[in-house]
Amino acid sequence: MQKILVANRGEIAMRVMRTARDMGIKTVAVFSEADRNMPFVRYADEAVCIGPALSAQSYLRGEKIIEVAKKLGADAIHPGYGFLSENAGFSKAVSDAGLIFIGPSGYSIEMMGSKIAAKQAAKKFNVPMVPGTEDPIKDLAEAKSIAARIGFPILIKASAGGGGKGMRVVNSEDELEQQMQTAKSEALSAFGDDAVFIEKYVGAPRHIEIQLIGDQHGNYAYLFERECSIQRRHQKLIEEAPSSCLTPDIRKAMGECAVAVARSCNYYGAGTVEFLVDENLNFYFLEMNTRLQVEHCVTEMITGIDLVKEQINVARGNKLSFAQEDLKISGHSLELRVCAEDPMNNFLPDTGKLEMYQPPKGPGVRVDDGYEQGQDIPIFYDPMIAKLVVHGANRDEAIERLCRAIDEYYIQGIQTTLGFGKWAVQHEAFRSGNFDTKFIDKYFKPELLMEEDPEREEVAALLSAVIWEQERKPKSAISSTNGSATGWKLRRK
Repeated sequence: MQKILVANRGEIAMRVMRTARDMGIKTVAVFSEADRNMPFVRYADEAVCIGPALSAQSYLRGEKIIEVAKKLGADAIHPGYGFLSENAGFSKAVSDAGLIFIGPSGYSIEMMGSKIAAKQAAKKFNVPMVPGTEDPIKDLAEAKSIAARIGFPILIKASAGGGGKGMRVVNSEDELEQQMQTAKSEALSAFGDDAVFIEKYVGAPRHIEIQLIGDQHGNYAYLFERECSIQRRHQKLIEEAPSSCLTPDIRKAMGECAVAVARSCNYYGAGTVEFLVDENLNFYFLEMNTRLQVEHCVTEMITGIDLVKEQINVARGNKLSFAQEDLKISGHSLELRVCAEDPMNNFLPDTGKLEMYQPPKGPGVRVDDGYEQGQDIPIFYDPMIAKLVVHGANRDEAIERLCRAIDEYYIQGIQTTLGFGKWAVQHEAFRSGNFDTKFIDKYFKPELLMEEDPEREEVAALLSAVIWEQERKPKSAISSTNGSATGWKLRRK
């Protein structure tokens, strides 16, 4: 393998290209018109524009990406995460074109891409399941019967879903018909498939996932767990490894179940098996992600394993470079997704220019980013700017290091999740490890960030003074001002 085309953008494209360069492999970037000046485009050995800003006209054009790979003599395609990374048809098309797909087979992706098929496959290996259905719900009568059997509240979920789409909590039979119709409609719109299933709703679980990897010779290993319970809109914001709640025995049991899920679909490459864990540390299979995860960095920090390098070597047909018994947990790692979102406004995406961008440095700090100072944050893609990752000898040291790194991370021009991240990891529930996926709902209020941000308080006080002064002036005097005060937009670090 001499040349890899990276079918992605931003920080993950840079991440893959850096490991490829370490391995002496050349890289090709494909980019949209909106990303023409992005760092990953300049970093690659070759770069080709494949279309306009919209993903459907650029990063989701599988046939165009394969055409570019063949034209430039690439041997393989790495899909990163998102976009085409879990598209079974794309994996097969890459292989059919005589290229190597750096990921699992189309068969594995297709099986695990259907939540129903994944549950059916995992059940054969006695992997614990949340009570519910194994087949799509046919009609309302069947839904009522199943709900009565397992008891409310229940969760209606899209079979082909992800990211919280096509997912509805139902608390009583009176809500069932409307919520089921809504879930099916949302699923059809988002995934082109309105199949839904029902499972018992676990009200306040922890979301814990197991990183695994397998080769094409039947060898598997699990690289321990990641705690991913700090979420908004069913999407993760803070991840850590290892989890603060698992015992060695439960960790081993979850790891072995994750490997069993991989075996059930003849999986090879890097993948993640996600579980819900209740207050009694009972764990239940949720789904399998057949790709590299955003949060793979924390696993790399505690194991010393370069997961992208392993992906490439597995795709080359090599055996895993380590066995299960070679792995051990070293220290503790935390990751904050630095997103262009406004925690003061329900974490809604924010766009604008990175007027100042200066990431932190120092011992135990890693920043995987895809932007530079002066660049615009586009509206077309995921709002994540960077991943701030730290490692410490223990959890307390990692938390303190993350707080220090957040303080040294200077961003101006857009709202970000940095302030929220510092608040969250300093909260007593997080510090004690006694938290779940309802952490934000239970504890977070936007005004809490105001209380802990003296700089913002100072700006707010200045604004109040200006407004008060303007109200004292005659209207004619106010209308003659240049409007600078009312045009201010608060920006926090």
